[in-house]
Amino acid sequence: MEILLVGLNHRTAAVEIRERVAFNSDQARRAADELRSQGILEEIVVLSTCNRSELYGVPPEAAQDSITAMEDFLAAFRRVRPADLNGCLYRRRDADAVRHLFRVAAGLDSMLLGEAEILGQVRQAYGTAFEHGATGSVLNRMFQSALEVGKRVRTETEIGTRPISVAFAGAKLAERIFGNLRGHKALILGAGAMGEQVVGYMRDRGIARLLVVNRSRERGEELARRVGGEVVDWENISSALEVPDILVSSVGGEKVLTRAMVERAMATRANRALFIVDLGVPRNVEAAVSELYNIYLYNIDDLTAIVDQNRKAREEEVPRAEAIVEEHVAKFQAWQAGLHAATLLSQLRAKLQRQREAFVEERLEQMPELAPENREKMAKLTEELVDRVLEGPAEHLREVRELRRKIQDLEALRDLFGLDRERP
Repeated sequence: MEILLVGLNHRTAAVEIRERVAFNSDQARRAADELRSQGILEEIVVLSTCNRSELYGVPPEAAQDSITAMEDFLAAFRRVRPADLNGCLYRRRDADAVRHLFRVAAGLDSMLLGEAEILGQVRQAYGTAFEHGATGSVLNRMFQSALEVGKRVRTETEIGTRPISVAFAGAKLAERIFGNLRGHKALILGAGAMGEQVVGYMRDRGIARLLVVNRSRERGEELARRVGGEVVDWENISSALEVPDILVSSVGGEKVLTRAMVERAMATRANRALFIVDLGVPRNVEAAVSELYNIYLYNIDDLTAIVDQNRKAREEEVPRAEAIVEEHVAKFQAWQAGLHAATLLSQLRAKLQRQREAFVEERLEQMPELAPENREKMAKLTEELVDRVLEGPAEHLREVRELRRKIQDLEALRDLFGLDRERP
C-alpha cells in the first residue's frame, strides 16, 4: 500500500507552466477515471490551485514504477511536452507525501505563509474526489487527517491571524478601530488596484455603504460596479468627506486632502471618528491631518511596517505548526502500520490454511482406515491450531497501539513468509 505524490508549485514552476497544468473540477474527475482505467492508480485526489497542481494516489500493489506513469500521464492529460516539465515536478512517497499534504493544509507551503484559503481548497479537492468515488480507505484517512491538521494549526497557533498583505492590513486596522464593520460606510478615493483590494476585504466583512470618487468618472463607475458602490463626482470630494467612517485613498502622484479640508469636514461630522488609509506614493493626504482629533491616518509605509512585523510573528509560529504536522504524520503512520500488519496477518492466515488443508489431505491418504468422524476431527483440530498460532499477534495489533509504531519493516516479514510469491 504505497502513497505517491507528483506535483509542481510556485517554488518549482513559473506561472506560465502552472497555468498549463491546472485542473478544474471536471478535469480532475476525468483524470481520476483515466488513471484508474489505465491501472496506474486505485485511489486519486487532484489538488489544483493558482499556486500548485498535485496528484495524490495509491497504486495497485502489483504496479511497477507508478510515479513515472503519473508524470507521463500528467504531461499527456494536460497536453504539455514532458521536456517543459523538466525541473518543475517534485515527487514524494509514503510519509514524505503525507507530510507534504499536511504542511499544505496548514498553510506552511503557501506563497503567503499561513494563508487561510488553502484549507478550503484542500477540502474542495478531497470532496470532489470522494463524491466521484475516486478515493478509498487510504486517501480518505489521509485527507481527513490533513483537514484536522489545518484546523488545529489555525486554532492553536497565530500563523494565520496576522495580515501579511498591505491591503489586508488596512482592513484589519479598520476592524481594530471600529470593531465589526457592519453598518459602517467607506469612501474610495481613486481607482487604484490596492485601494480596491482594501475595500474588497471590507466588503467581505459587511461594510454597509461604499462611495467611489475618481477624477475619471468612467473609471469610477467601473470600480463602483465591481465593489457594489455609488459614484460621487470629483468636484464633490469635500462634501463626500462628511459621510464615511473609513477613507481609502489611492490616487496617483498628487496631494488630494489637506488639513484644512479634513478639518472642515470633521466639524460638519461633529468630529465623528475617521480612519484613513493613504496608499498614494507620493502621499495623497497631508501629514498634518494626523494631528486632528479622532483622525486615524496610516500611509503605505505604516502598513508595510505592520506587515513586516506580522510576517516575523507568523514565522515565529512555524515550529509550533510543524510540531502539529509531525504529530499527525506519526498518527497516520501508526494507522498505516496497523493496516499493513492486519493485511499481512490475513494473508498469512490464508497461506497457513492452504498449507494445513494440503497437509491434512496428504496425511489422511496414508490412513485409509480412519473413520469419517475422526477425519473431520483432525481437520478441525489443525484449523484450531492455526487460529491459536495467530491469535496472539492479532490481539496485540488490535490493543497495543505502541506495537504499531514499532513495526518498521513489515515487508521483511512478508518476504520471510513468502507472501508476495503466493497471494491468497
